[in-house]
Amino acid sequence: MQNIRSVFLLLAGITAFAALALFTFSVTLAVGAILTVLMVGRALSLKMKPVPVRATAKSKHHSGETMRIWNDGRGTIIDL
Repeated sequence: MQNIRSVFLLLAGITAFAALALFTFSVTLAVGAILTVLMVGRALSLKMKPVPVRATAKSKHHSGETMRIWNDGRGTIIDL
């Protein structure tokens, strides 16, 4: 009778240990997946930021000055 109880307690302990190990592993995978998605999202959002574009346009022929046009990311600026 004592041997049956010892075997039962041993199997119960092994089962509890395996269940906790599986739970820990699944939580680790879930946290890793969430962090990966957040990291990829941040990388893509930083990549899609607008970059300021500089351009020049020549003004009227009788004036030697050039008109400067650029986009600073918030709107187009025209400097006459």
